[in-house]
Amino acid sequence: MSDINHVVLVGRLTRDAELKYTANGQAVCKFSIAVNRRKKSGEQWVEEANFFDIVVWGRQGEALNQYLVKGKLIGVDGELRQDRWEQDGQNRSKIEIIANNLQLLGGGPGQSGGGAPSSYSERKNDGAYHDHARSTHSSSEDHSLPTGGDGFSDDIPF
Repeated sequence: MSDINHVVLVGRLTRDAELKYTANGQAVCKFSIAVNRRKKSGEQWVEEANFFDIVVWGRQGEALNQYLVKGKLIGVDGELRQDRWEQDGQNRSKIEIIANNLQLLGGGPGQSGGGAPSSYSERKNDGAYHDHARSTHSSSEDHSLPTGGDGFSDDIPF
């Protein structure tokens, strides 16, 4: 049996995303999000913020960097990675979330979503990246299911 490493989060950016490039020219977009959870403390419900560092690699990071601003609500689908290094003779580590799919869910506080693609996913099975932005359906073709007079599809197999 193989191990499972899958994370899905929805939260708001705590700062604007930062786009950098590795020595070999690979784009790396980094930012953090706050995910609130409610918990009961005595007789009252209180909000507790949890903070997570997110990394978006390649063209996906380049394309979305301009939309990843403080306060923006996003959904992240990815995996956990532990970065390890040595500093001042001590071993250090940090857990980051490597985003495989990122969805822009809304504007920052007091803003509308405006203009950005709503979803962006790039990872292929071979590990290479490709553009795959989802947008609203603008074709004149009708892709809806055929329905009978009751509004239900006649071709549904159950």
